[in-house]
Amino acid sequence: MTGIATSGFVQSRTVGGATVTAISDGSGRSSIMRELLVPREEWRREVAADEQDEITLGYNVAHVRIGAASILIDLGFDDPSPGSQWRAPRHRRSSGVVAGLAALGVGPEEITHVLITHAHGDHIAGGAVERDGRWVPRYPNATYFLGRADWEGNPAREQPTSLLARHLEPVEAAGRLELVDGEREIVPGVAMIAAPGESPGHCIVRVVSEGATFYFLGDLFHHPCEVPHRDWACSGRDATALLASREALVAAALRADALLMTTHMPFPAFARLRQTPAGPIWAEE
Repeated sequence: MTGIATSGFVQSRTVGGATVTAISDGSGRSSIMRELLVPREEWRREVAADEQDEITLGYNVAHVRIGAASILIDLGFDDPSPGSQWRAPRHRRSSGVVAGLAALGVGPEEITHVLITHAHGDHIAGGAVERDGRWVPRYPNATYFLGRADWEGNPAREQPTSLLARHLEPVEAAGRLELVDGEREIVPGVAMIAAPGESPGHCIVRVVSEGATFYFLGDLFHHPCEVPHRDWACSGRDATALLASREALVAAALRADALLMTTHMPFPAFARLRQTPAGPIWAEE
């Protein structure tokens, strides 16, 4: 696997016959480490946080070109404009997901599938766009896929101003939302796989081509420290389900020597797992 294109916020790798591209939607300061259900003195030994216990998170999405499919994994934020709700001192925006796709020569109408790892705001806020006073799917010819448990029964759907209602209800209204249970093949070589814990319907995405494997992990891991400490979970998560999801991914990734990418590690967030005498670690590539 090799890197084939690099810019400030777009970087591509070949995975067999597929091309996987990381697109940065920016970065931001986060207090997420304070949410770990682990004593502060324990996690501080492994995390380079500042005096406020904050770290910098990346915000990354991926594009996969495989065969005739043009697949976007996660939606990122809204457009980087003065009116963006993500325009704040704690966030540094890139040129945005649509601009990243344009750098690849891909327009929104050319996206065939949108795979959403989970329904948290920073993963769905680019799902729809306002045109002529109404919200419509940003990727008009794509089918959007989401874990069923992040949609059915989600109370945010009852709040008209929520990001879920604003950015995914128009997709459902257009008949373009499909719900995923368990493991679902999207196109040959690409599957969404249930990996709950971060959210009830959290999924990861696997790409297999010509003997090579890639996984987009969403929020399965936020920081490299969670790989050796797979039982470390933040408040509000299902720690038991999260541990099981992590263990399954680690075993599969080591078997396949898979290329990995996450949403929140620093761009481009590509890595592999390496086995050490103390256990697996996250090794950036």
